[in-house]
Amino acid sequence: MFDMMGMMGKVKDMQARMKEIKDNLVHLTAEGESGAGLVKALVNGNKQVLRIHIDPSLLKESDQIILQDLIVAAVNKAMQHVEEKTQLEFKQKTDGLIPNIPGMDLGSMFGGM
Repeated sequence: MFDMMGMMGKVKDMQARMKEIKDNLVHLTAEGESGAGLVKALVNGNKQVLRIHIDPSLLKESDQIILQDLIVAAVNKAMQHVEEKTQLEFKQKTDGLIPNIPGMDLGSMFGGM
């Protein structure tokens, strides 16, 4: 028999857990690098760039275009890494709360993690 009250309670629990996860994403960080570590970017789970490190050997005027490309590559890698961490965090925090229904993305129902 379908337990509507139980399901509503689970939905409320899921919403509270999703808010907690979103609030904690600021503390989740990931780093991306390019050019064998010459350029590094640090981002948080809110997809904000926190820090860019550029090796001093790259700070020559003639290397400006290369430097710009390396910064873009490092930031993109950091964003990819933090997205992977965010998905893992979401999965760990919601594990067992709502049954896994094949083909149904419940994460998008609760804020599109």
